[in-house]
Amino acid sequence: MRVKQLSLDIDVRKHLKKIGVDAGGLNIMSAKAKQYLISIDGLSSAGANVLKQDALSAGAELAVPKGTVMSIKSHVNCLLIVTKKQLKHLSIKELTQPYGLKEVAHQLQAILKSEKPKSCKVMGVINANDDSFFEASRFKSKDALEKIEKMINEGAHIIDVGGLSSRPGSKPISAEDELARVKPIIDHLENSDLLTKARFSIDTYQALVAEYALSKGFHIVNDIQGLESDALCEVVAKYDAEVVIMHMQGSPETMQEKPEYEDILGEIYTFFQERIAKAHHFGIKKIILDVGIGFGKSLEDNILLITHLEHFLRLRKQVLVGASRKSMIDMISPSTPQERLGGTLALHLAAVKNGAGIIRVHDVQEHVQALAIRKALEI
Repeated sequence: MRVKQLSLDIDVRKHLKKIGVDAGGLNIMSAKAKQYLISIDGLSSAGANVLKQDALSAGAELAVPKGTVMSIKSHVNCLLIVTKKQLKHLSIKELTQPYGLKEVAHQLQAILKSEKPKSCKVMGVINANDDSFFEASRFKSKDALEKIEKMINEGAHIIDVGGLSSRPGSKPISAEDELARVKPIIDHLENSDLLTKARFSIDTYQALVAEYALSKGFHIVNDIQGLESDALCEVVAKYDAEVVIMHMQGSPETMQEKPEYEDILGEIYTFFQERIAKAHHFGIKKIILDVGIGFGKSLEDNILLITHLEHFLRLRKQVLVGASRKSMIDMISPSTPQERLGGTLALHLAAVKNGAGIIRVHDVQEHVQALAIRKALEI
């Protein structure tokens, strides 16, 4: 006989199948095994006391501050510790309760509906400029095609082509100048078979540039301004393209000058809600969300976003993370962009664990290999 402790990250359903549990017991047992830690901030003390009793009666637990039962404070922050089965029960029961618990119930239901993706796609980066922060990502004309083909052969699902640097401190350029940078690459792609081997994304917030790329067979617009431009919305809708809505505080010129948030998770969540609504207004149906690592964020902000990506899955959209070789790695482990592959892999693997469905990278082969090893470890 052998007894061993399993990781909390184990795919319980897969393990139940492996040991031969009958089909009828799979859903019941896997729901009991899946555990959630849910932070509920600003709940009224009265609501916390009701939820505490309901949680205990369901076999769950609600951690509350000392003195909550006496309502010493009008509102408190709580931590709900609950299995999937218990969460389903509470998400229904609290719909009939007062003290703001109906809204809590709706949020619990949203959490139940959000699921981490089963796999992660790799987006390779091609920069058609002379000032992107990582020199090895810069390509022009036919040289770019060789790199693109290499990335596809290494396993890239998406290729992201951009002509404008968005590194901290960079300055904007005209749409005409930006198009002049990417047009040779787009034209060469149009005359190759590479457009059929992967999906192609244009990294721009300019309608003129997006229109040209989409008219030549590109599939995605990667917008660091998160659909701020109505003209860009119209172009994306016209071609029924997919769009990446990224969050950025400020502009590339100023975004890293003491970025501040009162509640970064809540503020970005609200931003995404508003921009998703705008996308729908223009008829845009296919949406990816990017929390904008390094775009108006402190080191602490970036870490918080990567560790809490699951928060944004409640919006039922695929989440993209791009931390490749960025300066947050240097803040943790002093290094140049050329020396940050190890840190990049660590950040992206954490992002995938926490719900990222796409990672935007400079180093495709290394990421494809890392994801394959991660997959093999899911026993």
